[in-house]
Amino acid sequence: MALPWSRLASLSAAALLAVVLSGCAPFGGEGGSGTQPGSAVAEPGANGAAITGKNRVSLLQNEGTDGPLRTLTVEPDGRWECINCAGDGVTSTGALSEEHRERLQKMLANPSLANETDEARGYKVACIGALTSSLLTSAGLITSQDCPGEIRPPAAEEILLLLTQNTPAELTSR
Repeated sequence: MALPWSRLASLSAAALLAVVLSGCAPFGGEGGSGTQPGSAVAEPGANGAAITGKNRVSLLQNEGTDGPLRTLTVEPDGRWECINCAGDGVTSTGALSEEHRERLQKMLANPSLANETDEARGYKVACIGALTSSLLTSAGLITSQDCPGEIRPPAAEEILLLLTQNTPAELTSR
């Protein structure tokens, strides 16, 4: 018995989410810092000032049903790690500028994100073969596709644009 595409996509997203939530360690893979994702953490910033990190965000992308998984994780302090972002198996790291980090944190704290989650929107994958981008935020999973006519949720779209403009992650299919 074949599963319908929407059910298959839901199962894939659920499996992906389980892997991300259970297997993500902060950079270096040596375990966690003892804090939960999305929790406030005082971290040293420029000139020894404390930075209070509110949110971590992950961008999970897959092109088509058989395309390689591409992941980007951005920590509250702006450090990012991109695994296979160009589809070439390469892992790259970097950091957002202070301005972009602050802007991202404000966007992640936007209460309207809760209304844009897949659950709140009753989102179903509409296109086969398109680039599917899922933001994993403290508000929940927010998925969109690079499909003709698909309208991305506005607050999540801003986050997706910031991430794709400042890291190797991509906004659209090649």
